Amino acid sequence: MHNWSIYLSGEIHTDWREQIEQGAKAHGLPVNFTSAITDHDASDAAGDMLQPDSEGYWRDHKSSCVNGIRTRTLVEKCDIAIIRFGDQYKQWNAAFDAGYCAALGKPYVTLHDENIIHPLKEVDASAMAWAQTPDQVVEILKYVTSS
Repeated sequence: MHNWSIYLSGEIHTDWREQIEQGAKAHGLPVNFTSAITDHDASDAAGDMLQPDSEGYWRDHKSSCVNGIRTRTLVEKCDIAIIRFGDQYKQWNAAFDAGYCAALGKPYVTLHDENIIHPLKEVDASAMAWAQTPDQVVEILKYVTSS
């Protein structure tokens, strides 16, 4: 049986990842989950070991490049990406991940509430599905991983 690689992208302030992982485990789904670094401070400091010390744009740029090593590799290797957009913050990185998936022809599912459909219309247009709850994502994974 094929073990599916599922990349979880997007907002880091709620437990949606854990809900999906627990649901998949409860159903015994043949999946492995990967994700970007979800510790915000660690992600922001990912490039701090590179010289010279910097702030602002250059600090963000270095950290983005270091984080991109992980993100790019895991997105390229995944079978499906789940991309979560929350209401509280703008997840530009998640939108970028969705665009990268679309460019690679990598299937992805968006996960967000109905109140942000309009700003995500292009992202949703390339998605294979739009879910509003982690439980719906688990149901999609149950279906696509069934033999």
